[in-house]
Amino acid sequence: MPRRRIGFWYRFAAVLCKPWLVVLIKRDWRGMENIPAEGGFITAVNHNSHIDPFAYAHYQYNTGRVPRFLAKSGLFKKGFVGAAMRGTGQIPVYRESTDALSAFRAAIDAVERGECVAFYPEGTITRDPDLWPMTAKTGAARVALQTKCPVVPVAQWGANELLPPYSTKPRLLPRKTHHVLAGPPVDLSRFYGREVTAEILKEATEVIMAAITRQLEEIRGEKAPETPYDPRQERIEQRRRTEAETSAQTGAQASVQTSAQTSAQISAQAGAEPSHEGEKSK
Repeated sequence: MPRRRIGFWYRFAAVLCKPWLVVLIKRDWRGMENIPAEGGFITAVNHNSHIDPFAYAHYQYNTGRVPRFLAKSGLFKKGFVGAAMRGTGQIPVYRESTDALSAFRAAIDAVERGECVAFYPEGTITRDPDLWPMTAKTGAARVALQTKCPVVPVAQWGANELLPPYSTKPRLLPRKTHHVLAGPPVDLSRFYGREVTAEILKEATEVIMAAITRQLEEIRGEKAPETPYDPRQERIEQRRRTEAETSAQTGAQASVQTSAQTSAQISAQAGAEPSHEGEKSK
């Protein structure tokens, strides 16, 4: 299927954003040959800064295959931002949908029309303390198994040095380098023809995230943790720690209160007992 034309709105966005990106960050971009020249496909990208969607979009724009990002449906409704989101062909995600597959119907349709759909499988900026990819949601795997399209794993690093995660204060100097490495499509063929269960989606997602992590290891020259950071497990552990601390505090307070009551009872009993010396003197 032929590629979709870039269109006015994407070119307009590029005119607005590219000069700033060129000034603010240097580029170390590799793997563009792995971006398919034709047909629909998915890119699965790690996420470590609020600014990295712009930096990554710049990378892929230069390949001639512009990405269609998934974004909250509310961004499409009003004003210039809404017009730009609609005009550039971004894909609204209706989080209120109870059907997980229908929530990604637009993404499936886009891939089948020959588009590139860019997924941030983690769903948000990584919570890993060292900014490695964390456990991911299954949306990219779901669309990939539905369409059997190529899934290109992409690792990026450097936008987080310009704008650290969850920060609003950029670090402009010294000038940062945006590293991007797109790898060959992930082989998901072993999952084709099988019932798409929660377990299959989890396995396929882990394969995708492992490919992204290997590429980020190459960029950073470091080894990632063997087990990806799991924010859900961390929340469970935090809740257990909080409950244990609360229980310990409650037990300590109860112990103090019991001790105080016991002391009061002993004092009361001592005051109530008659003086034997006094009785003898009488």
